[in-house]
Amino acid sequence: MSMPSSKLSRRVVSLAAGLALAGLSGIAFAQAKPAAKAAAKPLQGQVVKIAWIDPLSGLMAPVGTNQLRSFQFFAEKFSASNPAGVKFEVIGIDNKLSPTESLNALKSAIDQGVRFVTQGNGSSVALALVDAINKHNERNPGNEVVFLNHSAVDPDLTNSKCSFWHFRFDADTSMKIEALTTFMKDQKDIRKVYLLNQNYSHGHQVAAYAKENLKRKRPDIEIVGEDLHPLAQVRDFAPYIAKIKASGADTVITGNWGSDLSLLVKAANEGGYNGKFYTYYSGVTGTPTALGTAPAGRVFQVSYNHYNQGGQLGAWMKEYNDKFNDDFYTASVLRIFEILGTAMAKVKSTDPVKVAFAMEGLKFASFNGELEMRKADHQLQQPLYITVWQKTDAKHPYSPEKTGMTLVPVREFPPYVSSTPTSCQMKRPGA
Repeated sequence: MSMPSSKLSRRVVSLAAGLALAGLSGIAFAQAKPAAKAAAKPLQGQVVKIAWIDPLSGLMAPVGTNQLRSFQFFAEKFSASNPAGVKFEVIGIDNKLSPTESLNALKSAIDQGVRFVTQGNGSSVALALVDAINKHNERNPGNEVVFLNHSAVDPDLTNSKCSFWHFRFDADTSMKIEALTTFMKDQKDIRKVYLLNQNYSHGHQVAAYAKENLKRKRPDIEIVGEDLHPLAQVRDFAPYIAKIKASGADTVITGNWGSDLSLLVKAANEGGYNGKFYTYYSGVTGTPTALGTAPAGRVFQVSYNHYNQGGQLGAWMKEYNDKFNDDFYTASVLRIFEILGTAMAKVKSTDPVKVAFAMEGLKFASFNGELEMRKADHQLQQPLYITVWQKTDAKHPYSPEKTGMTLVPVREFPPYVSSTPTSCQMKRPGA
């Protein structure tokens, strides 16, 4: 559902005048002394192409369009500031949310000389890409490709299906459920839960981990219903809302995203459902408008960022909104550019193999502190936030889709709390 001669480090240098940035511990921009000549960066002028493979058509097109704009917007920002001196170029390819189309897109990207690929909308797509990239790299030494996963959260991607060539910048489903249920266990008004999710790997995992975690933390909570529906095909969720109401559920847990969440909450409003929603993606395109003001205080989101973090991230969000009349929310984009620039500067190379080894275990600064790309499974370790949908106020002024509402943080979990173990047995090149 992340945000010239100084190196990316734990010290933050202001974009404007070297002042410390409130709420940001991340991007270092060049601040040469007036009389000093800026030192050359190790890879100055080299172009790094990144293929973005996600939907630009169908019901999920609004999400994909927003994210492609986000990647291209920040490619320009980080081309001017990364410590390696490289220029980032993002090539967008519509995969129609299809694993088959994604494999065709991957081949097209490789034929264009692309060595870094990003995707995130649909873990089924991510799993297909990991398998194809593993096979390609094994058959084409010296022509390897690295997969930068911005949003696909199936835990298998960093467990049983883990790959040296895959790096995940979102928190996986198990991490998010760990944080979400840790918060929920203290909400004594939660007694009956309904699980409604998309019928593919991510939705299955949300349901499974929710049941497992609630049984361990709140065994008194009853699961009163469970449904899986087709991904990006349902246009009317009224029948599902009727089932939820009939079950007596006071709370719904859903990993739905895009149109599948927007249409769900729209149906809930129209159907008079007054229970709580615990979600992953309430801040994503279309859902804020669908939520409106009615469910204030009843819709919660778990994520690695939120709309009111301020500092440089807040300034960029405003600039993005002014430019596109849209909201920036996929802050894993920032983490991808941050780690690439840092790793490439470290090894003084854009070679995918060298960069991948450099990213393993790398600690780097981002908008909400120092993060670590865990070496064991290539899962980014990062804080997670629980936010609630409510009216904007002086402290939380950012309003997605100009609704007058926002997501306000009610709990923050540091990385060590939301982290979950891995079963990954990583096979590395040359091992």
